[in-house]
Amino acid sequence: MAGNLFITFEGPEGAGKTSVLKVIIERLQQGNIDVLATREPGGIEIAEKIREVILNPAHTAMDARTEALLYAAARSQHFYEKVQPALEAGKHVLCDRFIDSSLVYQGIGRNLGVEAVRAINEFAIGTRMPDQTILFDLEPSIGLARIEANRADEINRLDTESLAFHEKVREGYLKLAQEEPERIRIVDASQPLEDVIEATWAILKGLLKEK
Repeated sequence: MAGNLFITFEGPEGAGKTSVLKVIIERLQQGNIDVLATREPGGIEIAEKIREVILNPAHTAMDARTEALLYAAARSQHFYEKVQPALEAGKHVLCDRFIDSSLVYQGIGRNLGVEAVRAINEFAIGTRMPDQTILFDLEPSIGLARIEANRADEINRLDTESLAFHEKVREGYLKLAQEEPERIRIVDASQPLEDVIEATWAILKGLLKEK
């Protein structure tokens, strides 16, 4: 795999991807690797403001289509303002969530249809997909329990969805991984955090050796 890489971290709520990303970025920087870490929705001022609207637990009246369009709007601004310029500057970009989140959360979880959500996002960012996606797979009941135990004061609107919703999201992720096994690599997120970090690090080291 040549050149700089666009790598995304995906997974259900409570899978620990944000914690893993923080450690991975520190290791890459210590190795003098030029890397940018960012997140979705967010990463820049406009997208962060959209994030506040989407994830506010008080916004229970939000229609599924509105939700999908807001995610796509945040993604478009974030991609063209931050991700694409970093890639063009030769940086590796590691992003906490990207288009796969919309495909499974809104396409499958909200029953809007994967292709309908894909079309919205193709208007927003074209057909650009990550070079590699690391999927942190976890039983939803475990992930939601982690959220309750570790960040109960930061619960967002998606965290409050039913277990059935989160199970559909997980099934959606696994289906995408089955369809695109070369792009999407699965890490067992039920392991201790240290083991999840090392499994992720092993994948990234392999990718960087190929470039």
